[in-house]
Amino acid sequence: MIRISHLSKVYPGGVTALRDISLEVRPGEVISVIGPSGCGKSTLVRCIEGLEAPSAGTIETGSSRLGMVFQQFNVFPHLSVLDNVTLGPVKLRGIPREEAEQRGMELLRTVGLAEKARRMPDSLSGGQKQRVGIARCLSMDPDVLLFDEPTSALDQTMKTEVFGVISELAKQGMTMVIVTHELEFARKVSTRVLFMHDGEICEEGTPEQVFDHPQKTLTQIFIRNRRSLIFQVDSREYDLYKFNADIEWFCQRNHLGKKYFTLELITEELLTHFLPFSGPIHFRIYLNDEKKLAMEIEQESCSSPIVDSPEADEISLMILQGLCASIRERQEGASRFLDIVVNDVYNQD
Repeated sequence: MIRISHLSKVYPGGVTALRDISLEVRPGEVISVIGPSGCGKSTLVRCIEGLEAPSAGTIETGSSRLGMVFQQFNVFPHLSVLDNVTLGPVKLRGIPREEAEQRGMELLRTVGLAEKARRMPDSLSGGQKQRVGIARCLSMDPDVLLFDEPTSALDQTMKTEVFGVISELAKQGMTMVIVTHELEFARKVSTRVLFMHDGEICEEGTPEQVFDHPQKTLTQIFIRNRRSLIFQVDSREYDLYKFNADIEWFCQRNHLGKKYFTLELITEELLTHFLPFSGPIHFRIYLNDEKKLAMEIEQESCSSPIVDSPEADEISLMILQGLCASIRERQEGASRFLDIVVNDVYNQD
């Protein structure tokens, strides 16, 4: 449906956004484009849509009709929800208003917003506005939908609303190219995943190939960093509120629901009762090979037992053991390590 050959994009000032991109999009495919910020993901879909002119190369779409959903919702604030959806078909395609409204109501039912048809956009949440944007896009009967980070401006609940709509479109066979930072969503919805870095497609394959068995070092580093959170305690006057905020963001980014609560409790118990400051303390929170939440804690300049210490408070130890499925201590050089697997029992939403 789309064939891209040797596409490059150089902005004024010599900034190269895309380098020799070649890609085919086949009917029914759901392609997720992932990669670090500034790697060219958004430029790629904007070039496909025609919003950016390529510096070199070709983009062939044949008779395919393209539609695009943006980061910002771009709904018209002075028009009702239904009028937002029917404006394009009436003004651009010449469809009679009655017919356009009938189709518009069908699309609003598809995205779960039929009851909001006569409302004005300022009465809607961000997730609802984005769903209006999807319905408006669908009203032009596109063959291919392009999404440019459609959930980047939304909180987790609103993201879930939009993900649900996109997932349903995928089940219906809609061809889509989705730029996203949401790796778990990309895994679930995609038939193919592209990893971009510095304007190039570095790796592509099925979700399992890219996420579980990446071949390129850059892909491996990116996936590992997105699935882990690293922070460090440098003094006794640490900022626990900042650590907790980072933990919550990590859980949101990886669709872990309220599992942040258990991670926060473990972190607080360790810092309060088990890790007297004797040097920098490094925390790494990550998803292990079994997709379970795990923690690795390194305490520098420490050679004595931490959790297994005879001086450990019994009540605190019971609390910690209840939060953890397993706790293992090890010594490497001058550092003491704790390897923890978080208890699933306490990770229910």
